[in-house]
Amino acid sequence: MGLIVVIYILVFIIFALCAFAVMQIKLAGINVKDFWSFIEANQILDKLYEFSQRYKTLTPQQKVVYLMEAEKVFNAFDKIPNIIWEDEFKKYDEVLKKYKEIKLEKWISN
Repeated sequence: MGLIVVIYILVFIIFALCAFAVMQIKLAGINVKDFWSFIEANQILDKLYEFSQRYKTLTPQQKVVYLMEAEKVFNAFDKIPNIIWEDEFKKYDEVLKKYKEIKLEKWISN
């Protein structure tokens, strides 16, 4: 009997924490869907940052993939206030520089 009560209390606490997190996101003026896409974009940003640091020259196919993924990141980050992601600004800036470099190369080649 005591185990069931403990399980119910733990489930209630989990739901309460989830509701509190959603409430905090909404109070910040952010849609939950936009915040979730920001979290996913943050993971992509980490991968793009490592990729941009490791590889200085890219194949045309890698450039296209890089541009598409970077645009997803930029769109997700634009929907979130800067104060939330200012810790990631260095990575964002490096990815943006590589993005601009690739776009410039494509523009010159055309």
